[in-house]
Amino acid sequence: MKFSTLLAGASVALTVTAAAASAQDMSFFRIGTGGTAGTYYPIGGLLANAISNPPGSRSCEEGGSCGVPGLVASALSSNGSVANINGIAGGTLESGFAQSDVATWAYSGTGIWEGKPAVESLRAIANLYPESIHLVADAASGIKSVADLKGKRVSLDEPGSGTLVDARIILEGYGLSESDVTAEFLKPDQAADRMRDGAMDAFFFVGGYPAGAIAELASQHDVTLVPISCEEVPAICETYSFFASNTVPGGTYEGVDEDTTTLSVGAQWVTSASQPDDLIYGITKALWNENTRKLLDAGHSKGKLITADTALDGVGIPLHPGAERFYREAGLIQ
Repeated sequence: MKFSTLLAGASVALTVTAAAASAQDMSFFRIGTGGTAGTYYPIGGLLANAISNPPGSRSCEEGGSCGVPGLVASALSSNGSVANINGIAGGTLESGFAQSDVATWAYSGTGIWEGKPAVESLRAIANLYPESIHLVADAASGIKSVADLKGKRVSLDEPGSGTLVDARIILEGYGLSESDVTAEFLKPDQAADRMRDGAMDAFFFVGGYPAGAIAELASQHDVTLVPISCEEVPAICETYSFFASNTVPGGTYEGVDEDTTTLSVGAQWVTSASQPDDLIYGITKALWNENTRKLLDAGHSKGKLITADTALDGVGIPLHPGAERFYREAGLIQ
C-alpha cells in the first residue's frame, strides 16, 4: 500500500514538474494592431497564428505549427500606429503595426513626434503591405473632391491613429484645416454607423482594401470614394516622401465601380531593440515560412501582398538585429 502511494506521489510530482517546465518554456508576444473593423486586426491574427508554437504542439516537419517553439502570440485591438509605438516604448506591447510615416517620425523625433522624446529603440521586423488612404463620402453629400469637405461633417479617425495624422496632412495640402470642417474623431465602424444614420458626410480611413467597415457600409448605403492625388496637389508628395500613388480598383466596394486614385503608406511590423535577437530571428523566419505563405494567401486579400521581396521596402528605421540576421541569411540584404 505504501509502495503504491509512493508511486502515485512520484507520478504526481513528475506531472507537476513537467507542467512547470512547460510553463517555464512558454513565452508570450503581443502584436498591437488597430480597430477590429480595419485591416491591421485580421492580419495581426494571421501573423500571431503563424509565429505561435505553444508547448506540446506538433513539429513543423510533422505538419504542425512552424512558429517559434514555446511562443504564444496574440493580436490585440488598439487605436493604431501611434498607440502601438507608444505601447512598444512603454513596454506594454512586444510589437505592433505602424504606418511607415509614423514609425519614421517616432524614431527620428520629427513630424508629429517633434517636441517629444524620440523612440530611438524602435526597430523594424518587416514591411508588410501598402495601406490605401480611403476618403469615403456619402453619395448624397455631393462631395467629389477633398476641397468639397469644407463645411461638412467629417471624421478624421480617433486620436492615436496614423489615419488622423494623414487626414490632417491631406486637408492642409488642399488648403483646408480642421476648423473648415465639422471634425469628429471616430473609428471607421463608428463613422460608418453615423453615415448610415445620415449624421456623417465623409470619413478618412488608412488601411488595406477591402476594409470591413467600408465594405459593410457600401452594401447597405450609397457611398463614393473621393480621389486624392499627387498630380492634383504636388506639395503633399513633395513634402512627405513616404506617400506613394495608389489605386483602389473599381468593384472593391459595392456601388463604387470606377478605379479611385489615392495615396498609400506602408504597413510595417515594428518592435523594440530590447526584444531578444534569437526571438525576433525566429519570428522573422516563421513569418517567411512557406506554411505562413499559405496562411496569408488564404486568410485575407491583403495577405497576398505580404512578400519577402517587399519586406524591406520603405523601411525608414533600423532593422532589429534578429530580423537583419534572417534577411542576410536569406540573401535579401548584403
